[in-house]
Amino acid sequence: MTRIGLLTSGGDCQSLNATLRGVAKSLYRIYDNLELIGFEDGYKGLIHGQFRLMKPSDFSGILTIGGTILGTSRQPFKLMKVHDEDGFDRVEAMKVTYHKLGLSCLVILGGNGSQKTANLLSREGLNIVSLPKTIDNDLWGTDMTFGFQSAVDVATNAIDGIHTTAASHGRVFIVEVMGHKAGWLTVHAGIAGGADIILIPEIPYHIDNVVRAINERTQQGKRFSILAVAEGAISAEEASLSKKGLKEKKNAAVVYPSVAYELGAQITELTGHEVRVTVPGHTQRGGAPCPYDRVVATRLGAYAAGLIKQKTYGCMVCVTSGDIAHVPLGEIAGKLKTVDPKSQLIKEAKMVGISFGDE
Repeated sequence: MTRIGLLTSGGDCQSLNATLRGVAKSLYRIYDNLELIGFEDGYKGLIHGQFRLMKPSDFSGILTIGGTILGTSRQPFKLMKVHDEDGFDRVEAMKVTYHKLGLSCLVILGGNGSQKTANLLSREGLNIVSLPKTIDNDLWGTDMTFGFQSAVDVATNAIDGIHTTAASHGRVFIVEVMGHKAGWLTVHAGIAGGADIILIPEIPYHIDNVVRAINERTQQGKRFSILAVAEGAISAEEASLSKKGLKEKKNAAVVYPSVAYELGAQITELTGHEVRVTVPGHTQRGGAPCPYDRVVATRLGAYAAGLIKQKTYGCMVCVTSGDIAHVPLGEIAGKLKTVDPKSQLIKEAKMVGISFGDE
């Protein structure tokens, strides 16, 4: 009997089920005597021994369904090694569950924090194979994460929908896109949606440059401007402050729901334009996975099954130049893949007239 565990961890996305399906359908073809154990709500299920025996039918009909049939939760990596007041050891509890069930391998679908915990468990002696999940596409070691392109489609549709109302009313619209530390989603959706200004965490903006870009459009006879703004976008002034200084500044300033609303207030004050803010929020994680993600998820899942067959553990499956490969967890865990301000992607966006607020 071969027994393999599955869990989905961290924020949800549209392709988790598609990836689970790719893993499971491949494993069922490889092993004649197989049990798949699904842990409920991510690492929480592994910690507390909450699981269920999966059946082949569980993985049928889920290719096009978003979310995850196993459920998910956020279990911060920084707390994994912290014992509770009663001495409860999360890492030891996960190891106990793994060995008690007699697992041959544990397959983990997750983003940055989840990969760090996967690496931790690998170092503790568990057989781990992980897959790259995040709508932010900010995982080191892979060109693409599953869930990213689906989120780009949702964010792009939001920007597309703003164009007609922005043009009709002659307003400035700000669409706030998910992404605290990396701007991949905002850049791709902004370019695809025809945004005039794109602001991301990696390129601190000057409000004067943002205003100038809007005024130039007005002078050209264009009635509206659309800004795609990452939720983690930061001004050059704030970027120059220490963590303490930034905290003091925010505590002393007017409290806005998010950076988009603060920008909106500044733009109105400096230009007199009416500004409206749209926040797609968690719709960017929801709905059915796009065809691209379905293909990538299936390929990643099948490759993961192949690694298990070969008993190649301690690695994350990745996309490299269009091919599926794998990389050691120790080489990628804890590393963030951010947008390079000097990359071709940014240079080409600027060439067509998109402002990033830095010049």
